[in-house]
Amino acid sequence: MTTHPDTALLDALQHQVAVFARRAEQSRLGGVGQARNSMDRAAYLLLNRLDQEGPMGVKALACGMGIDSSTVTRQVAPLVDSGLVSRATHPEDGRAVVLELSERGRTRLEEVRASRRALMALVTEGWSEDDRDAFCALLTRFNTSLATLTTSLSPAGPAS
Repeated sequence: MTTHPDTALLDALQHQVAVFARRAEQSRLGGVGQARNSMDRAAYLLLNRLDQEGPMGVKALACGMGIDSSTVTRQVAPLVDSGLVSRATHPEDGRAVVLELSERGRTRLEEVRASRRALMALVTEGWSEDDRDAFCALLTRFNTSLATLTTSLSPAGPAS
């Protein structure tokens, strides 16, 4: 059973998450300088995933990102058209397609990362390294918990 202090704390937490979501959308957390807001969130997350995980098929990319294959296909199309992602035939299954970050995509991703890194430095300028570490760890934990809950509540997720 939730006690009154827990209710107040949870109310404050949900309010801060809502404010964060609004501020993140307003600023798009897109960085600073010339690369500011030059890449949308979906493109950034797809390119980042391909950079970290390496070449993969649409289904694997969709699964890893917690979205459906049709969404990945739709979001990756402009990245292929602009030369940031390349398509190749799967080496073991000639019918399957593998998506890979191109050299141009890698360069563009690093430009955007540098811009966003600069924004994070500005936002947390007065913070200690310990505060930055703690915030990152807690935000990662929060995102992981939210992803797990979202998966368990989705119609395709595990039964309750």
